[in-house]
This record gives sequence, structure tokens and C-alpha cells, in this order.
Amino acid sequence: MPRTLEGQITMEKTPSYFITKEAPRRVISMSRHTRLIVVVRDPVTRAVSDYTQTLTKSPGLPSFQNLAFRNATTGLIDTSWSAVRIGIYAKHLENWLRYFPLSRFLFVSGERLVTDPAGEMGRVQDFLRLKRVVTDKHFYFNQTKGFPCLKKPEGSSRPRCLGKSKGRPHPQIPSEVLLRLRDFYRPFNLKFYQMTGHNFGWD
Repeated sequence: MPRTLEGQITMEKTPSYFITKEAPRRVISMSRHTRLIVVVRDPVTRAVSDYTQTLTKSPGLPSFQNLAFRNATTGLIDTSWSAVRIGIYAKHLENWLRYFPLSRFLFVSGERLVTDPAGEMGRVQDFLRLKRVVTDKHFYFNQTKGFPCLKKPEGSSRPRCLGKSKGRPHPQIPSEVLLRLRDFYRPFNLKFYQMTGHNFGWD
């Protein structure tokens, strides 16, 4: 990580920090003043998206339901599958709260990043104590991708949007499989809402 000069903020990101058991201890050993931004989305949608991403790299992957259930007859969910385990946000947050107070966290809604990107970015800028520079004028909705992209910067020939790996159509998953997953996540979601003081509306 580069050194931060006076008047600068150093930012670092990876999806694996939040779910890695050793991460909070390592982060706090570097700085107790770190501000932590966690982007979360509906864990069912997140699991399907994770599966879709993996499927493009491994076309012979078993079906989503074969991976999601330890026992399809009883509906027992396989929490050893990373696509499912990552979405148990309350469990991961408990680990982080052993080291950092809740005031050090900002939880960003993945859904609101799509429906109101400027609003969520406004919250991020406030949390980092930055002047609100990123606003509505910086975004446009890309119909092909199905989510907002950044407008063309000055001197650039094209707008900036997430790469080909983002915005892929999800495979058709049987509705009863999704319903079982929603039932599985519901108590964890409710606990997460209580822990964060924010209802993300996933139920």
C-alpha cells in the first residue's frame, strides 16, 4: 500500500477482506483509524451472480441447485460452498466487530448503487469526510448492461463502464430453489439489519 501524504486518503479494496477471518486483526495492526466500506447486496442474488461468474470459466460446472444443497430432498443448504457462505453477512460482521466499532463502517447497498448511484456515492464521500464531487451528472444508465456507468470524461473517446464480466444474464434457477435459499438467509439477514441498524429490504 502506498504511503499517504498529508491531505490524501489511501484506499484499498478486495472482495475477500470482509470474509477472511484474519483480515480485521491485520488491518487494525496497521491502523486503528481505518474506515471500512462494505458493499452488500441480496445474498441470494449475490450467490447466483457468483455462480454465473464461475460458470463462464468452468462450463462443466454442476447446476446451481446441486452446489447449493447438501441434501436436495430435505432442502439442507451447503454452507461450505463459498457462493452461499459469503452471503451470511452477520457472521462475517461479528468477526470484524471484535476489532472495530460499528462507527468505523459504512454499509453500501449494492441495489441502491444501481438505482441511485449518486446517492450512495454521496454517502461514501460523507463517510470519508470528502467534499461531494461525484454527483448525478457523472452517471448514465447503460441499458445493455442493466446498471449505471460513468459518463465520458473530458478528453476521453468513450464512457467508463464495468467490463464484460459484469452484467451477464443469470442462468434460470428453479423458483423453489431460490425460495429455499431466501428462507435460509432470512434469519441471518434480520440479524445483519439489527447489527447495522439498516434494513436493506432483501426479504
